[in-house]
Amino acid sequence: MIGLLTGRRTVEVPCTIEIEQTAESLHAHVSLDADFEIEPGDEVQVHDSPTSVPYGERLIVRRTATVTRAGRIERLWTKLAGHLELTELYEVSFSERRKL
Repeated sequence: MIGLLTGRRTVEVPCTIEIEQTAESLHAHVSLDADFEIEPGDEVQVHDSPTSVPYGERLIVRRTATVTRAGRIERLWTKLAGHLELTELYEVSFSERRKL
């Protein structure tokens, strides 16, 4: 579906969810089984995904995700906002200031 004003479109794609909580690893990953890359401004919503596993276990499941692709303006805005947020980090001073 394509948003007329925003240029956004949604795509349903299968995905693989891996959750592990063991002594060796604690992680959760989602891999989209799609032939495109997620870009700035895109949104991904995974449907009916598990959120945890008991300690010592690993779970791999297949689900469906809805990817909402950003339009040109939204993608440009997201990139610009990201650069501005990054430049704020440059302004942080790590030098010690002493009170007199």
